[in-house]
Amino acid sequence: MRRDVRILLVGDDQIGKSTLVTSLIKETFVPNIQHVVPEVTIPPEVTGDNVTTYIVDSSARLENRGQLEAEIRKADVICIVYAVNVPETFERIPSFWLPYIRSLGRNVPVVLVGNKIDLRGKDNLTNERLKTEVMPIMDEFKEVETCVECSAKELLNVSEVFYFAQKAVLHPTAPLYDSREHVMKPACIEALKRIFKLCDTDKDGILNDEELNEFQRKCFNSPLQQQELEGVKNVVRENSTDGVNENGLTESGFLFLHKLFIQRGRLETTWTVLRKFGYGDDLSLREDFLYPQ
Repeated sequence: MRRDVRILLVGDDQIGKSTLVTSLIKETFVPNIQHVVPEVTIPPEVTGDNVTTYIVDSSARLENRGQLEAEIRKADVICIVYAVNVPETFERIPSFWLPYIRSLGRNVPVVLVGNKIDLRGKDNLTNERLKTEVMPIMDEFKEVETCVECSAKELLNVSEVFYFAQKAVLHPTAPLYDSREHVMKPACIEALKRIFKLCDTDKDGILNDEELNEFQRKCFNSPLQQQELEGVKNVVRENSTDGVNENGLTESGFLFLHKLFIQRGRLETTWTVLRKFGYGDDLSLREDFLYPQ
């Protein structure tokens, strides 16, 4: 399991990258800060995921290009920051920043961060508008995991920026789900089918309540109450014609549940299951699982 996450902030100058970092650490807006703030280390007990997080600021100036490229090569996830009140900074994401990162041979998750929402008229604050602007970029550049809008000045969604950046590394979408086709990827389906078969201890093609609870204990250290079990099965029953029968959850229903988790942004649930059964980030079985010491 990964021990640390290195988050790099890039983007045009004067968009508030350094202020975002400062607002996160000091929990207040600090005007007139230095051009690039020093690297920040957040210890594992603070994040909740038991990983050390490094947050790295950067400069877009030409004289700092060598340092920027070195940091891009070291980053686990890159936040491309733009100012929502300066459309040109958003337009440069697909025209410059994403191709530039690709040109350096980096294939890491990217989070788009729209800063300075306090300077934008409230009439434009709609999720539909954001989706319309961002989806074409996400369709073309599969490394883009999500987009978060925030205000470093008003402390709006600042911690969420870094939460989603960390999540993009620890619980990435790309290995599990094809966002363009809205389907789980074949390797993910095969892994989940194997897990289903391992949990189906009586080999009848169904996970009964006892088997479901054993699965729940193994992955999450706590069984489900009967009411919770029925709730899970009802969700499947309402959305999948062959997901549940009188004996329990079918393989089809098991796959449907994980597709639902992914679509609702609960990727950590599916990743927890996969990792408990020995899968690494590339969905192949880990060496330490195949050859335990």
